[in-house]
Amino acid sequence: MSLKVKKIKTNEQLKWAMDIRQEVFVQEQNVPESKEYDEFEDSSHHFIAFIDGKPCGTARWRITNNGIKLERFAVQKAARSNGVGSALVEAVLEDINNQSLDDKKLYLHAQLSAAGLYAKFDFKQVGEEFEECAIRHIKMERSL
Repeated sequence: MSLKVKKIKTNEQLKWAMDIRQEVFVQEQNVPESKEYDEFEDSSHHFIAFIDGKPCGTARWRITNNGIKLERFAVQKAARSNGVGSALVEAVLEDINNQSLDDKKLYLHAQLSAAGLYAKFDFKQVGEEFEECAIRHIKMERSL
């Protein structure tokens, strides 16, 4: 198995990422399309993961007033448990680290089922559980 993550540079790659988000969030998790796609698509840094050349996962990061937010991590069901989520986190963190950014605070809203993945990368829970789009989440933070 060949696992690769690339920063999205083409419209075709972005379409693949959006298709994965549609499949995972909208179809599988019943997130309304109006909540999944937002005004930050153009200002975010998007990534796509491939297993044996086939797109299977995606993520993005962006700068907010509260720090650098990692978000929209999605892995197709058939590709889960193959290290795709970890590879996406590693690629996102490496890309952020390569930027000249003043803010070094990273945060994300982790679905409870994925919190363990982010904890492996030193993200720590901050505050109480909350709900987004009828899915339980926790806020997690770390420094760069």
